[in-house]
Amino acid sequence: MRAPGRALIAADYDGTLAPIVADPAQARPHPGAVPALRALASRAGTVAVITGRPALAAVELGGLRGVPGLIVLGHYGRERWESGTLTAPPVPPGVAAAREQLPGVLAAAGAPEGTWTEDKADALAVHTRRTAEPGPALDRLRGPLSALAERTGLAVEPGRMVIELRPPGSDKGQTLVNLVNERTASCLMYCGDDLGDVPAFQAVARLRRGGIAGLAVCSSSAEVTALVELADLVVDGPDGMVRLLGALAAAMKGEGEAGG
Repeated sequence: MRAPGRALIAADYDGTLAPIVADPAQARPHPGAVPALRALASRAGTVAVITGRPALAAVELGGLRGVPGLIVLGHYGRERWESGTLTAPPVPPGVAAAREQLPGVLAAAGAPEGTWTEDKADALAVHTRRTAEPGPALDRLRGPLSALAERTGLAVEPGRMVIELRPPGSDKGQTLVNLVNERTASCLMYCGDDLGDVPAFQAVARLRRGGIAGLAVCSSSAEVTALVELADLVVDGPDGMVRLLGALAAAMKGEGEAGG
């Protein structure tokens, strides 16, 4: 509030700006999410979305082109979309190897009906949300998928009824720290809901110990409770998140009008 021009506000997409749905391709943002981001973008120094999705997929699905100055960091930070331009490194060969082996691994593990694979080009995500017993199904696949990741040089990223195999070397924590340094932010807020957001919450705590004011906000759900213990503030899912972002944008406007 004292220095909005040096504030960095970053949020996850699924479960934070958009409700979790059975088909990720249908995960539209909360109706108030884009307007709230647009309002913040006109007042805060940096507004970003950090997601496990491909950056362009999040932009298109979320209608994020309408947020001026927004930075979208996809695949946990491997990809960057900004001002209509996408930058991304080559896909490592391990992804193709895992893609080829994955059907056999799932069959051998006895993956139940309803298990399905989301091909993100730069990563592979195995979902169990559509199975009769999503939690036990995920537990059944955890070991075989971890072994596949080890053979192909990929990292395992657990999530809400999903296990993702992705290139190693990037996580939301390091991505957030890099963005804070790039933008010379003096304060930040990170909002997330899932296990992939844990490194970002931990990064907020480290940055705060280093003198950069920070707030970690959890978009709560019954499926994942680990973030609640790490959060400074807990809100009620995307509904609560949008109310928070909108209130912050309005408060920043008030400070600006008052000369703050």
